[in-house]
Amino acid sequence: MSTFSAVDVITTKRDGGALGDDAITWMLDAYMRGDVADEQMSALLMAIFFNGLDPRELLTWTDRMIASGERLDLKGLSRPTVDKHSTGGVGDKISLILAPLVAACGAAVPQLSGRGLGHTGGTLDKLESIPGWRALLSNEEIRDQLEDVGAVICAAGQGLAPVDRRLYALRDVTGTVESIPLISSSIMSKKIAEGTNALVLDVKVGRGAFIKSHDRALQLAQTMVSLGTDHGVATVAQLTSMNQPLGRAVGNALEVIESVDVLRGAGPNDVRELTLSLARTMLELVGIDTDPASKLDDGSAYGVYRAMIEAQGGDPDAQLAEGSHKDVFLAPQDGIIQQMDALDVGVAAWRLGAGRARKEDPVSAGAGIVCLARVGEFVEAGQPLFELFADDDEHLARGRDTLATAVVLGEEPVIHEPVLLERISK
Repeated sequence: MSTFSAVDVITTKRDGGALGDDAITWMLDAYMRGDVADEQMSALLMAIFFNGLDPRELLTWTDRMIASGERLDLKGLSRPTVDKHSTGGVGDKISLILAPLVAACGAAVPQLSGRGLGHTGGTLDKLESIPGWRALLSNEEIRDQLEDVGAVICAAGQGLAPVDRRLYALRDVTGTVESIPLISSSIMSKKIAEGTNALVLDVKVGRGAFIKSHDRALQLAQTMVSLGTDHGVATVAQLTSMNQPLGRAVGNALEVIESVDVLRGAGPNDVRELTLSLARTMLELVGIDTDPASKLDDGSAYGVYRAMIEAQGGDPDAQLAEGSHKDVFLAPQDGIIQQMDALDVGVAAWRLGAGRARKEDPVSAGAGIVCLARVGEFVEAGQPLFELFADDDEHLARGRDTLATAVVLGEEPVIHEPVLLERISK
């Protein structure tokens, strides 16, 4: 007979108490066994949402999430391993460029990625717009590709931190997603189980980010850095701005095309700048003294990208989908663009068909938006601001309607906000 009960654990946290290591271990293990019901775990998640977890509780909670499944063994590779995680944004295609770039510099990048939900895009959805490309790889295939190519972007295996999958499903339907300790343990349990030597966290903050306030984004970054460091993973975080879309393309195939532009030494300056900033930090953590900019400009990174796509069954030369129904959104008056709201643009792309409302919804490879102007630019009345792509007129109309409030025009010159806001390490 267990000395613990779910009700006692729930009420301890509900009343602001600290949970002992044994209580946390029992609760999570019992939940995985089916001895703790969904409604009881939901109650505990709500108590944590309001009362938090102290550093010791969070460390134990994360340990048990990791221990609920397997760990990917990356020992014995000829290259040091380093990964990057982004908290998600609008037009955030950085992983598609960063993984092959850092691999071209001599590291191995095991990028286990996810799918989009709501206004934020998913790396796997973008890559699946490439004909033949597959997201599901075995652990052996991941290791082989890291050794041969240096970079892999794929879905996290079902065996990594499986309790997180169940907890996230509960959080999603009980209003407990936006909890710093629960977000931190969810992200870091999978990244630690992945077995990488080092990790760089790209924590987005702003109108198009999951977290809008600088203080909460900083708290999340600091919490995740501590968890990674305490588990022996060299971890650094960067706070980056997500007030306007990153780059010009928002949508699955559109973002792949823009990523290839950057890999070939061109593309939008903000995408290139953020990619290089993250690459330099990743290389620093694993002791590689190489300038990543040179690998973009000499074609090395693009060569690794092509090899990575081909290794996963994709055709890097394939013609990518483009929505058959197109429209342009015009500036209503003359003025300087004061604001281009990343949230509005992200929601518009979602409604055009590029995103999903539920995890099981399909997405359109060819739907999306190209931003034809940027914050700080002067535009004339009737000048195109956005180009829209969808698979039918209904989705096209939905997306267009959402853009009505996306752009604010005025007469004042705009001071450009930097992409990189802050670096956090322990």
